[in-house]
Amino acid sequence: MKVRTRSSAIIGTICLIGTLALGPASADEPTAAAPQQASVALTEVATAQNPVAGAAGPGDTVWIAERAGTVRVLTDQGLGEPVLDISAETTTDGERGLLGIAFDNELAHFYISFTNLEGTSTIDEFAVQDGAIQPDTRRTVLTQTQPFENHNGGDIKFGPDGYLYIAFGDGGSGGDPQGNGQNLDTLLGKILRIDPAGAEPYAVPADNPFVSDPNAKDEIWSYGLRNPWRFSFDSATGDMLIGDVGQSEWEEIDWASGDSKGGENYGWASMEGNHPFRGGTEPANHVPPVHEYDRNGLGCSVTGGFVYRGDAIPDLQGQYVYSDYCDGTLRTLTIENGAVTGQGDLGVNGGEVISFVQDGDGELYALGLGGSISRVDPA
Repeated sequence: MKVRTRSSAIIGTICLIGTLALGPASADEPTAAAPQQASVALTEVATAQNPVAGAAGPGDTVWIAERAGTVRVLTDQGLGEPVLDISAETTTDGERGLLGIAFDNELAHFYISFTNLEGTSTIDEFAVQDGAIQPDTRRTVLTQTQPFENHNGGDIKFGPDGYLYIAFGDGGSGGDPQGNGQNLDTLLGKILRIDPAGAEPYAVPADNPFVSDPNAKDEIWSYGLRNPWRFSFDSATGDMLIGDVGQSEWEEIDWASGDSKGGENYGWASMEGNHPFRGGTEPANHVPPVHEYDRNGLGCSVTGGFVYRGDAIPDLQGQYVYSDYCDGTLRTLTIENGAVTGQGDLGVNGGEVISFVQDGDGELYALGLGGSISRVDPA
């Protein structure tokens, strides 16, 4: 069996995200037809202490991060004892904690994304041998000071190109008071792209979009993000999908083609979704969300998921599965050529869904902050 997992979000995130209202997604997005309705069930396979993130690991396992600082391995026998414990190095104040984990594409290195006791976002690397972390190989790859306790982002993923992508929020408070989202001279409010194997502590890929701009950070891949809590790559196309938590009115999902050269400006804090924020002016290069929903309906904080590429549920193939922390319903988008052509409701609820995990076979798990780790199964 290959374990299927979903990652969970943070307690403090609840006030920072947005409310999910299905139906017409926005005034600018045409009403989409319902896709082929998949019949699914959520099977609880384990419980954890505030599970917040996960990753497919060696030997058909799924590794689960618990927010307080532990990592445990999910197998056919359930969750094992912690294989890593950094609880003495982090805190769950605000939206802090162990926020993301990832393996490189060869499963030879394991990465953690956490906020240290001072609140600094930290990416550390461990070598992996015979499926086990080698503690003596630990090294810090990248750090970023956080001015506030919220909007840390913290998700990390390796892309199909073998580079490490890192999501950072705008630094916190509310309304982006430091203007970080549109400022290319900070890593806050951005998706980064680095090569941790290319140098010490890391190299910047030569084709990153801003490497020739003296006024921009070389690590930046895309910008204009408020709190990109969870993002993913479509394992079939390489497309990137980002669930960016809204301020007070709109939740958004952003999309970039797998052949993107980077540099996308998703608009924050000039824009919240498709809408000018507090009198802001839409940037000329604004890339609007592929989908948005307002907070007057079913949610308050978008939880980005994955495009389903497993075999267990044929009718779900190719649909993007996501949820909302405040609603918990699993919903779907069908996206073709960067446009939503279908919306669906899977009719199941994962509770306070904070994250999704995709296993090595493309099957999905939903993580509920209250502790549930549930596999998405055919009904």
